[in-house]
Amino acid sequence: MGPDILSLRYFLVVAEERHFTRAAVRIGIAQPALSARIRRLEADLGTQLLVRTTRTVELTPAGTALVESAPAALAAVDRAFDAARRIGAGAAGPLRIGYSLSAGAETAPMLVDALVRALPGLDVTAAPMPTPEISPAVAEGRLDVGITRAEQPGRGVRRFPLRQQRIGVQLAADHPLAANAEIDVADLAGYPVQLHERAANPVAHDQLVGLLGAGPVPRFHSPIVAFDLSQRVVRSGAAVSLAGEAALSAHPPGLTWRPLRTAAVLTTCLVLPYTLLPMHQRVRLVAKDLAAETNWLNGTAATETGSTGDS
Repeated sequence: MGPDILSLRYFLVVAEERHFTRAAVRIGIAQPALSARIRRLEADLGTQLLVRTTRTVELTPAGTALVESAPAALAAVDRAFDAARRIGAGAAGPLRIGYSLSAGAETAPMLVDALVRALPGLDVTAAPMPTPEISPAVAEGRLDVGITRAEQPGRGVRRFPLRQQRIGVQLAADHPLAANAEIDVADLAGYPVQLHERAANPVAHDQLVGLLGAGPVPRFHSPIVAFDLSQRVVRSGAAVSLAGEAALSAHPPGLTWRPLRTAAVLTTCLVLPYTLLPMHQRVRLVAKDLAAETNWLNGTAATETGSTGDS
C-alpha cells in the first residue's frame, strides 16, 4: 500500500512549521502520533524527507521536491472528491429528460429552466420522444426523468402529477366559436376536430375521444411524426383542436383558445425511476416547487403513483 493522503497533509504542516510539536498542536494530534505518521510516510516512499535535530526540522532534497509538488496533487484530489460527493448527492452530473411532444411548448421548457437555475451542477439534456416510450426508458435507465401527458401505463417507475390543465378548444381567432367565452362539446358538431393518432398517446387519445362522446363530431387524425406544430389546418379555420390551457401562451399567431364547459382536465406527469436516487429526489423537489409557484395543480396535492417490476 502506498502513502496515504492524510500523512501527506500532515507532512506539509510539519514542513511549514519546521517543528513537530507546533505542527502537532496545529493539526490537533499528539506529537508521537505525528512523528509516527511521518516515519511511515518516509518508509512508504523509501526516502528520508526530513532531517530532525533536537531543535529544528529541515527538509531533505526529496522533502523539498514533495513540498513543491504535493499541493497541486492534493488540490486535484480534493476536486475529485468534491465531484464525487456532488454527483452522489444528486447535485452534479448528467440529467437526461424525455418529454411528450405536447409538453414541449411550455411545461418541459419551464421545468428545464427551473432545474438549471436550482441545480447548476447538472448537465441537463432534454428531447421530445414518443409518449409510450418514455416510461420504459426511465424504468430501464436510458432516461433519468420523463414528462408525459396523462398517466401512462408502465412498471418500474413513479409518477407524480406535475400539471393539470383544463381542456379547451384551440381554434382560429376568427372562427365562429371564438366569440364564445366557453364552448359546449355539442357546439363542435359540424367542425372537424383534429386529434393525434392513438398510437402516439393512447391514454390521452382515449380521454379526448371519450370527452367528445358518441355524438356526430367529425374527427380526423394527424400522424405524430408529421404533427403540425404551427397548426396550419386549425389557423385556416378548417378544423379545431382539443388542447390544454397552456395553448393560451404557446399557440402560434392567428389562434386562440376557449375552455370547454366541462370539468375535464389533462394531467401532465413527472416520471421518475421507482428507486429514487438523490438526483431524482432533487428533481422531484424542484418540480414540486415549480408546480406550486405556477399553480399548475390548482391546489391539488401531487399524489405519487407507481409500480415495481419491468416496463
